[in-house]
Amino acid sequence: MPVYEYRCRECGTDVERLAHRDRANEPGPCERCGAELARRYGRIGVRLDGWGFSTTDGLVPDRPGRPPYRRVAERAERISETGTS
Repeated sequence: MPVYEYRCRECGTDVERLAHRDRANEPGPCERCGAELARRYGRIGVRLDGWGFSTTDGLVPDRPGRPPYRRVAERAERISETGTS
């Protein structure tokens, strides 16, 4: 189950709770003052990887010194089928 973050609308207390996604918007009252909790959305780390992102853009055929697109496409297909290069 994921951990959700909430903040009390009255006293500002931050709370983390494990909850099923169906109940993420029903946190219940603040344990400190009994007021309503509001869901907070924290930051997460994301790494964009794969075709179409900066790490693979250098493989596009219109750049001099790069391998021909056909070889790159065949390698990508082989990787997707076998999981290895």
